[in-house]
Amino acid sequence: MANVDYRSLAGEILQGVGGEKNIVSAAHCATRLRLKLRDDAKADTAAIEKLPGVITVMQAGGQYQVVIGDNVPTVYAELGKITKLTGDSVADDDPAPKGNLLSRFIDLISSIFSPVIWPLAASGLLKAFLSLATQLGLLDPASQTNVVLAATADALFYFLPLFLAVTAAKKFKANQFTSMAIAGALVYPSIVALAGQAEPVSFAGIPVVMMNYTSSVIPIIVAVWLQGHLEHFLTPVLPSAIRNFTTPLLTLLVMVPLVLLTVGPVTTYAAQGLSTGISAAFTFAPWLAGALMGGFWQVFVLFGLHWGFVPGMLNEIATQGHSFLFGPLLPAVLAQAAATLAVALRTRNKARRAVAGPASLSGFLAGVTEPGIYGVNLPLKKPFYFGIAGGVVGGAVVAAGGSAATSFVFPSLLGLPAFTSVGNVVLLLVGTVTAVMIAFFLTFFFGPREQEVAAASDAGTGLPETASEPRAATDPAAGTGTAASAGTVEILAPVAGQAVALKDVQDKVFASGAMGKGLGIVPAGGHIYSPVTGTIKAAMKTGHAFGIKSDDGVEVLVHIGIDTVQMQGRGFEAKVTRGEQVRAGDLLAVVDLDAVASAGYDTTTLVMVTNTAQLSDVNPVTEGALATGDAAITVRV
Repeated sequence: MANVDYRSLAGEILQGVGGEKNIVSAAHCATRLRLKLRDDAKADTAAIEKLPGVITVMQAGGQYQVVIGDNVPTVYAELGKITKLTGDSVADDDPAPKGNLLSRFIDLISSIFSPVIWPLAASGLLKAFLSLATQLGLLDPASQTNVVLAATADALFYFLPLFLAVTAAKKFKANQFTSMAIAGALVYPSIVALAGQAEPVSFAGIPVVMMNYTSSVIPIIVAVWLQGHLEHFLTPVLPSAIRNFTTPLLTLLVMVPLVLLTVGPVTTYAAQGLSTGISAAFTFAPWLAGALMGGFWQVFVLFGLHWGFVPGMLNEIATQGHSFLFGPLLPAVLAQAAATLAVALRTRNKARRAVAGPASLSGFLAGVTEPGIYGVNLPLKKPFYFGIAGGVVGGAVVAAGGSAATSFVFPSLLGLPAFTSVGNVVLLLVGTVTAVMIAFFLTFFFGPREQEVAAASDAGTGLPETASEPRAATDPAAGTGTAASAGTVEILAPVAGQAVALKDVQDKVFASGAMGKGLGIVPAGGHIYSPVTGTIKAAMKTGHAFGIKSDDGVEVLVHIGIDTVQMQGRGFEAKVTRGEQVRAGDLLAVVDLDAVASAGYDTTTLVMVTNTAQLSDVNPVTEGALATGDAAITVRV
């Protein structure tokens, strides 16, 4: 299928099923385009099956299923470009956000930040090196060279709303250039100047409470979310002759004033209230105020509330020469950096480690935690929480010792001298070191172990997995767990259970061998592991199927259950995402087998070699009991 024109294929399938008007809905799973047709009789099945790139067609469960194989996300995306059925310009294989409102919010923020994590990490590292260079006297802070390098390092942070406008627009399906225009207005020099002046600001006679939107996160995300809804409302309402320019015109006219009139006041008043309350607490219970500041400073930053504290801090420094509000920020910032460092040392996810290493360095040296928070701690959740825990304890100790900052610096190791002139230096160091140790060790020992084999009891069995632990995860001599001998690759069983010959699997497409050779396994437990070492090429957002290309070039499909895409992710928890590197024996997903069975679906897990035709020989096991990590398929490449 290497030469298939998927855009043409999507159009031919659309024509073959009777056009867009004959399609009620369109979706896809790991291998099939799933269509619900108004009239099945209008579909020319014989013609569709002859199309280059189509493996076969089957009708089951009220769906017209066009089996395409690993490239079905591409066909689905192309279908979305020529119809209004999918709304997708690209295939979205990331796991759908699950959990409570806070978890979904964190997942949303993390997904919006993901595309800019690498530049963010690079900018943070550059800021750390520049700070170190000026501290050591290697670079004159007043030099033009430093001005250029500082602008290079600070630009991404200063204009962060512009970058997030692009990623948020993709997430909320809004026009990204209109989103950038909204963000540009928020950080426009004149608007920034208005936020810094003492005189009242108004728009069309309405008072405006200004805030500084540079480096902010939440305002632009909220703005783009609203923009998406506004555009979706305007598009069908406006006449087509003027729609292309009036939609962005009206969107800009509405959104920019709306954000300034609503987000600014909400954020500013909330921040002022927090600042006033915490400042008062320093008088009556310094340890409590320190715990609040140390624990929640990074949360304040996340919501843009930290700007409300800055005037109070600057006023304290100007009037009394130091700021008690600023004191607990040192343990707060270094605790998050420590949690990031623990992830860098602990994770087996190469991509995560590559971000966490420089991000922790920028946090410790420059006090720049954004790369670590948005690229590491927040997506993994627990490290962020552990950083907060360290900040709470460390902030309480530092504030109890009366520590304060004598200048407005980034809380960091290089900025430490600004914190040593006021208060008890010993308690300052004890509190900061304690915060770092709490965040580091909690994350290192109790944080998420990405791609780590679960050691707990397996769901659905009530028994420990030790008897069927994947060899690659427990036996150093096993290497990657896939190479058996020169030219031979072993595909391991992803779960313990009873092997089922492919012809006996209760799915016509899989049983026919159209997707390649393989086998079924009736699982004894709900932890599903990678059968090969390689790269995740597809990870369905429903968590029920994964496509993996091994380092040896073998393409493997792990499909949990029969027709379980219909469960829409209920009972499934994916542990990997597309693009990740995995080793044989790494955890792919956890599935509640009882939930699958209760929903009326077959739990048989399929292990398929989808590029069978390109390999010399593929020999799957056809019967008998398999332990997790046993050889299930032997392949000669």
